[in-house]
Amino acid sequence: MIKRLLSFLFPIKIHEKKSDFSKNLEVTWNNGYLVLDSKNTNYSFGSLQRVLKKGLKYIGYERIRNFKSILILGVAGGSVIDTLKNEVKFEGTITGVEIDSTVIELAKKYFGLDNYNKVSIINEDAFEFVLKTKEKYDLIIIDIFQDTTMPNFLFEDFFINRINYLLNIKGFILFNTMVLDYQDRRRNAIYKSKFESNYSVRLYPKIEVHNELFTIKKLA
Repeated sequence: MIKRLLSFLFPIKIHEKKSDFSKNLEVTWNNGYLVLDSKNTNYSFGSLQRVLKKGLKYIGYERIRNFKSILILGVAGGSVIDTLKNEVKFEGTITGVEIDSTVIELAKKYFGLDNYNKVSIINEDAFEFVLKTKEKYDLIIIDIFQDTTMPNFLFEDFFINRINYLLNIKGFILFNTMVLDYQDRRRNAIYKSKFESNYSVRLYPKIEVHNELFTIKKLA
């Protein structure tokens, strides 16, 4: 409790651990909340949670409550699951895919990741999971970073087409991207152009300074 109170004055790191994928992970009290950070960016329960919460609001909480299944690629500490369960009041099934076993370990220990009902966490590469899963989803959330870097496969045609195949009609993709320079902006513009007329694509720039969000609805 003392550390939590002091965190309103300055961040207090309570755990640090090396990771094969994220190099260095830190659990910190910050403004009264536990957050999970990598070296250069927030992974969960800080600015990232605010970013994805805005995206969910753009889609609409009431609409999401009527969904039956959600896929999350890139779970980190599980802040978007916390939002879906405790704020949106989503009661369907959630499948979370996270490549970093160290992240999953910290998320369970400090953020209660294993305390949710109807939530399955799979320790696997998102590309491999998407390639072989036979399930389809009403909402697919893509939030994959290694510190401030986004893997190239997220923007490649094969992955995009596979995600689109896994999405139910009238379903949504919520894609969180990081834009640091001109090349990133160009990458996002090219990504947006890859969707045909049977998709409704919206781009929301300048979310928490460096984040751009896509919401993509499958119309038919």
